[in-house]
Amino acid sequence: MSDAPDITVIDHPLVQHKLTLLRDKDTPVAHFRRLIREISLLLCYEVTRDLPLTTRAIETPVAPMEAPVLAGKKLCFVSVLRAGNGLLDGMIDLMPSARVGHIGLYRDAETLDAVEYYYKVPQDLGDRLTIVVDPMLATANSAIAAVQRLKDGGARHMKFLSLVASPEGARAFNAAHPDVGLYTGALDSHLNEHGYIVPGLGDAGDRIFGTK
Repeated sequence: MSDAPDITVIDHPLVQHKLTLLRDKDTPVAHFRRLIREISLLLCYEVTRDLPLTTRAIETPVAPMEAPVLAGKKLCFVSVLRAGNGLLDGMIDLMPSARVGHIGLYRDAETLDAVEYYYKVPQDLGDRLTIVVDPMLATANSAIAAVQRLKDGGARHMKFLSLVASPEGARAFNAAHPDVGLYTGALDSHLNEHGYIVPGLGDAGDRIFGTK
C-alpha cells in the first residue's frame, strides 16, 4: 500500500513557472510579492473549480436567458498569519465579495508546535465554504491547529491551500483532517532537521515582507 499523501497538486504550467521564480533565492522582494499575487489568483481559480451553481433570469442584448451564477453564501478565505496574507490579494482579486478571516499562529522554535495569538473570522462559517491559506505546509502543525480552531468555531466545509507542501506535512494533515481537501502548487521532497521544506522556497513570510 502506498503512503503517498492525499493531496491535489495544481500543476498548471503558469503555476509551475511562477513557482520556479518564487523559489529562486535571488528574486527580490517586490518581484516576489507580485508573483505571489499572480500565483494566488491561479491557485484560487483551481481550488474553486467545483463551486455550486444555480441560475437566474437575465436579458442579454439579444435575448432573455437563464444564466449560471454562484449558489449560496459567498465563501470565506482564512489566512494563517502572517504569511497567509501574501496569498489573499490575488484571491480577493478573483472573488472580491469573499469574506476574510485571520488566525494568528507561530511555530514554537523548540517543539515546532503551533501557538495561537489571534483569531477573527466571520460568525457564520457553517454556512460557507472556507478556504484556509498558508504558503508553506511543512510540519503541518499550524495548518492542523488552524483547521481544528475553525471546526470548533462552526466551519463544516473546508479546503486548505498552500504554495508548497512536504510529504510529511501532507500525511499529518490527512491523518488529522481527512475531511478537508488539501491543495498545493508543489509537493516537495522532504523536511530538513529544522522543519523546513526541501527544496522549498525559504521562509515565505520573510520573503514577502522583507524581514530577513
